[in-house]
Amino acid sequence: MDKNVEDYIEKQKSPQKEICIRLRNIILKTFPDIKEEMKMGVPWYEGKYYIVALKDHVNLGFSLKGLSKKEQDLFEGAGKTMKHIKAYSIKEIDDEKIIKLLKIVKNI
Repeated sequence: MDKNVEDYIEKQKSPQKEICIRLRNIILKTFPDIKEEMKMGVPWYEGKYYIVALKDHVNLGFSLKGLSKKEQDLFEGAGKTMKHIKAYSIKEIDDEKIIKLLKIVKNI
């Protein structure tokens, strides 16, 4: 676990702070050996995932590299290399869905 990532999350307001903690925990629980670092000012995980706290929600970003069009359609956004899912509250986080998406991207 990266101290700079912890500092980033600590600085967030509610509910973004709690959402970031939850998403980070899902990533670290799913992939205990994943490399965590700060990159471009936000937490990154082996160049495949990122977490960014925004004004009224948190994005969990995913690399599109190697994904089929059908798999890319599971995510939001218009990015060519990264897309995301949004979380506006802790209640709407579906651990199982996120783990499934994490594994799809990780296995490419």
